[in-house]
Parts: sequence; C-alpha cells; structure tokens
Amino acid sequence: MKTVQFREALREAMSEEMRADENVFLLGEEVAEYNGAYKVSQGMLDEFGAKRVIDTPIAELGFSGIAVGASMNGLRPIVEFMTWNFAILAADQIINSAAKMLQMSGGQIGCPIVFRGGNGQAGQLGATHSQSFEAFYSHVPGLKVITPSNPYDAKGLLKSAIRDNDPVVFLESEKMYGDKGEIPEGEYLIPIGVADVKKKGSDVTIVTFGKIIKVAQAAAEALEKEGISAEIIDLRTVRPIDYAAVVESVKKTNRCVVVEESWPLASISSEIAYHLQNYAFDYLDAPVKRVTQTDTPFAFSPTLIEAALPNPARVIAAVKAVMYK
Repeated sequence: MKTVQFREALREAMSEEMRADENVFLLGEEVAEYNGAYKVSQGMLDEFGAKRVIDTPIAELGFSGIAVGASMNGLRPIVEFMTWNFAILAADQIINSAAKMLQMSGGQIGCPIVFRGGNGQAGQLGATHSQSFEAFYSHVPGLKVITPSNPYDAKGLLKSAIRDNDPVVFLESEKMYGDKGEIPEGEYLIPIGVADVKKKGSDVTIVTFGKIIKVAQAAAEALEKEGISAEIIDLRTVRPIDYAAVVESVKKTNRCVVVEESWPLASISSEIAYHLQNYAFDYLDAPVKRVTQTDTPFAFSPTLIEAALPNPARVIAAVKAVMYK
C-alpha cells in the first residue's frame, strides 16, 4: 500500500487507462499547459502529448460536444470541468446527446465518456459556484453517476468509469483533492453500483456519499461515546444505487438517517427514504430521517454557510430522533 492525495489517485487512474488504451484522452480547461486547475493532470501533457491532453477554450458546451462526437466514433474521452457549476452550460450535450444516444440509435451508437470535475461547495464561492449535482444527473436515464469519498475509491471507480461503455458523471470535490489515503500498488478496479460499509454498527444506519461522509463519521464517533452504534453506508455510486446494501443494513439496525450535501426536494435522500418504506417497511422502528443542505441558494457568509450545511450536531440530533432519545 502507499499513501497518495485524492488528486494523485485520479491522475493514476487516468494515466493507467491512457497507457492501456490509445483511444482514451483528456480534454478541458487548463488540463495541459497548466497541469490542471487543481493539478489533477500534472505531468500528463509531458507523458502523453498535446493530442491526448488537450487544453480547451472556456466553452463547456463546445468542448463537451466535441468529446461526445469523438465518443460516438470510437474514442473514450475524459472531460474535465473546472467545476460542475460550469457544466450547466454543457448539460445539453450530457443529457440530450450522451445519455440518450444508445437508445435513440437503436443500440447502434454508444457513448463511452467520462465527465468529471469538482462538485459541491468549496468555501465562500457564492450561490452559483457551490451547487451539488448528484440528484440532478441521477435523474437522467442513460447516465451513471459516481461520487467517491476517498482516494482508494476515487482511483478504482474512475478506472471502471473510463472502461465503461456508458456515459459516466464523476463528481469530485475541490475540498478533497488534498485528502490523503492509502491505495494498493499497481492497478485495481471497484465495480460501479456497489456501496461500501465504511463503519459497522448495530443501532442505526447512516447513509451518505462524497465528502459529506466526514460529517457522518464525526457524528458516529460522538455517538459511540454515548453508547449508540452507527453503521455508515457510503453509496459511492448514486446511479445505480446499491439499494440492497442499504436494505440489508436497515434490517439489522431498524433505523436510518440519510445525509447529503444537496437540497432536500427531489434528492438522493428522498429516493432512499422512499425505497426503504417500500422494501423495508416491516424492519423500520422509526421513520427515516434525512439531513440535507437548507432549501436555499448557497450563501457567501461563513455563518450562513455553517447554518446551511449538514454538520455532526444535526446528524446526531437526527439519529437520536429515530432512536426516540
């Protein structure tokens, strides 16, 4: 095993796949000469050259369209967005072209492509640069949506995403690029659509994904001191969702709290809560609770940011509510 930063795990995944398959290439704003806005692609231009690591203009719709067209013709592009907030401009290509191409062509034309970049809030960046898009893209049939929480998962899932024959939305976080974690020497894969139990427990299931797992882990540590054993399920993939893993955990704990960074309406937490009441109702000893961002545009003020986001105290309160404490 070796210790790497989150950005290094992503770089290893892309570089290994580019060495193995000449059809894989990377494009996006500042990915080449500048080594990536967050240095994810550092050194890749030197290794693979300007035909496979391509700087683009600030035109998300344009370079995403080029990548989708390349994908339809046999290549495997990786599109880096500086932030998923900017990818709103490319949503037509992601949703109307990439996601629908296989079905609209009667199975004749696939679109193996990865769209990746920073997602969610990253500090005082204001409402238009702080949005979480998991539920937004999970709503669309034809897309797979991945949101890793650590370097190990990031590398294994990104390699699987690049090899996948469907379009994949890969949601990272600017706040995680410097996070460190252990990964094996050499290559490995993590299958898409398989959740991971990050902590075993017996009293309550906490379901979450992405960087917000740190909040769940902090809450679980505090709850442990009070004699409450929380199991943490990291979904890792939010389309498809590993419902079976969540149901099996709830069968054991009989209680569930879902934590996510995004807004409450039409959220991943809404979907999990519905699924549990439909498929695990007889095992629930309390209604499913969820902890989300407040239902408002994201603020710039630090105090309003703190009030808006899920935090350990809110998770602890939700856990105690489902345990009637």
